Amino acid sequence: MDSRTLAEWIVKTCLKKGADGAEVYLESGRQLSLAVRNGEIETVQEAATGGAGLRVFVQGRMAFAASNDLSEAALADAAGRAIAFAGSMTADRSNVLPDDAAETPVEGLYDPEIAAVPLEAKIALLKTAEKEALKDPRITKSAGARYGEGEGEVVIVNSNGVAKSAKSAACSYGLSVVAEKGDQKSSGSKSCGRRAYADLKPPAAIAAEAAEKAAGMLDPKMVKTQRAAVIFHPDVAGALLGGIIGAINGERVLQRASFLAEKLDRKIASDLLTIIDDGTMPKGPASSPFDGEGVATAKKVIVDRGVLRGFLYNTIVARRAGLKSTGNASRGGFRSLPGIGPHNFYIAAGASRPEDIVRATKTGLLLKEVTGYGINPVNGQFSGGAAGFWIENGRIAFPVKGLTVAGTAEEILFGIDLVGNDLELDRGTAAPTFRVKALQIGGE
Repeated sequence: MDSRTLAEWIVKTCLKKGADGAEVYLESGRQLSLAVRNGEIETVQEAATGGAGLRVFVQGRMAFAASNDLSEAALADAAGRAIAFAGSMTADRSNVLPDDAAETPVEGLYDPEIAAVPLEAKIALLKTAEKEALKDPRITKSAGARYGEGEGEVVIVNSNGVAKSAKSAACSYGLSVVAEKGDQKSSGSKSCGRRAYADLKPPAAIAAEAAEKAAGMLDPKMVKTQRAAVIFHPDVAGALLGGIIGAINGERVLQRASFLAEKLDRKIASDLLTIIDDGTMPKGPASSPFDGEGVATAKKVIVDRGVLRGFLYNTIVARRAGLKSTGNASRGGFRSLPGIGPHNFYIAAGASRPEDIVRATKTGLLLKEVTGYGINPVNGQFSGGAAGFWIENGRIAFPVKGLTVAGTAEEILFGIDLVGNDLELDRGTAAPTFRVKALQIGGE
């Protein structure tokens, strides 16, 4: 039987075995990964993936079981195990399933050409990227090039009448290189991911960016500890957005474990900051017609010109909050229960060119790398190791490593005074270049 028919059969089996409600999350697909180093193939791996996750509800008690065996006997056994588990769980009136029959059409999520491109062409792509990077005299060696692709289908069926399926595919490749000067070694990497193979950046462009990242950080200097402007490069967007994603998680908000828990419809940032969560973006890396439990996705403004407008919820947490799901149930696959997460989560582009942001900065740090947790979603503290380029009199003066940057979410969010026009929506979390007028920078 086909995937949807199988999922519907599993739901009926759960109900026959004594469940009040049931949901099946069925996943099938394949993955390919390639690795090349110094022109030689290191790895070629292809694997089929798939299985089913079952949630059952018995008098308000929820339990879960999973199986990577899709035979009827194995799935019936998983249903029986889940129902048996439910007997030992605590009842919760918020344990409910969605009944959202709507589905958001999203274009460009499945490209059959990804699988059709010959393996030899994908290997040649990696070898070409390496060769292009090694043409740069500053680059002494390759640390390897990698390619990955995946395609699959997700089917979600529940006893409330939800029955949805979607196919998707994606591919990516990247390169890491090393630059050396005397005893110094500096590495740099660049990758590109797309929903369509034809949309991947050419290897010369990937190679040039990786080489510049590596060579540009040679001969770093140290600066004195001071407060100065910090320009966040798009590569470090996650340092800011990761903490905000955690802080707008509806479960954290209910638990009062978020620095934004009491800030709904209040000013939390500069007028220049708008943050959007969009599951409907054509070809978006995290787009989908529905979330991890079958609720239709949407485009939502989370922060509107500095004002916090919403949190993210799945069905159960929304029920506890007296609200409806925002279509943000996230799943790590068929073996996991629905959590809460964003789709394409990004800071909206501003009006400034990145070079003009640098030019407008008398003294400061262009932050290209950050280590640590970024913004803590519980208390809003920000801290991390930092590397990048020091700016003097509106010009990049020299690379810097071994710095720290510290502050609070309030300092960062209200301190944003310039936002770039260079937003690239090629990652699940993305941001343009933006400047924070002053943060504590730890040096010598």
